[in-house]
Amino acid sequence: MAAILDEFQKSRDYLICVDSDGCAMDTMNSKHIKCFGPCMVEEWGLEEWEDAILKRWNEINLYTMTRGINRFLGLSMALEEIDAKYHSIEGVKELKDWAEHAPELSNDALEKEIEATQSPVLKKALQWSVSVNARIRTLQEEDKQPFAGVKEALAYAHRVADIAIVSSANRQAVLEEWEMHGLLEHTDIVLAQDAGSKAHCISELLKKGYEKDKVLMTGDAPGDYKAAQINGVFYYPILVRHEAQSWNEFQKEAVSRLVNGSYGGDYQQKKAEAFLENLK
Repeated sequence: MAAILDEFQKSRDYLICVDSDGCAMDTMNSKHIKCFGPCMVEEWGLEEWEDAILKRWNEINLYTMTRGINRFLGLSMALEEIDAKYHSIEGVKELKDWAEHAPELSNDALEKEIEATQSPVLKKALQWSVSVNARIRTLQEEDKQPFAGVKEALAYAHRVADIAIVSSANRQAVLEEWEMHGLLEHTDIVLAQDAGSKAHCISELLKKGYEKDKVLMTGDAPGDYKAAQINGVFYYPILVRHEAQSWNEFQKEAVSRLVNGSYGGDYQQKKAEAFLENLK
């Protein structure tokens, strides 16, 4: 995705980065509950322990401080626990090593690693990921809705800031979902799973000439918060189970604070504390 970043040019003084799944789009629960977890159970034949395993998958990926983790990191975490508690998973250490050390975590990167190693566990991980993407495409429209207030908030913010989608989700899925609901018209660049980590994407965007105190990352997961911290930019949380209220405050207060210079200090600290408390 280097070409996309190369072509992008700063047009406003302010930049607001927005995550997709679980932040702008109410897709995260349905994707994990209906696609990611069940596909893992099927790929590794874990039906005997299905209820407990799916509950744990959702805890890892939705409701705790690992919310929003990359799919392959989440998979290696879940399979490592399953290997210890329920059923032997061949090659789980190899999968964990790749997921924790690979420079890029995507289907394309996994395919290249498989070409080099012919690893059985990595082949299964790729088949799982491909199956997940296929199942996501079968989700009904009601499972792919933006949270209340998102479109209005983005339209409002776009008047004063460049808007970048910064997501670890599948690029095609992001494009389809945002286009379906008229959100792409309020964005300037789309950086998804194949563009690299969120921290990397923000770093590359900063090279376009934005001052760090004029950049805001909007997200719902610890990875979003960490990406903002790494780059020294502000963070605005969309709180799990309080998404509509979060987007309302984003439009009513957060954007204006970014522009008038009062986002830092007490307000940023308050938002960070609320975010961490909500995921305990």
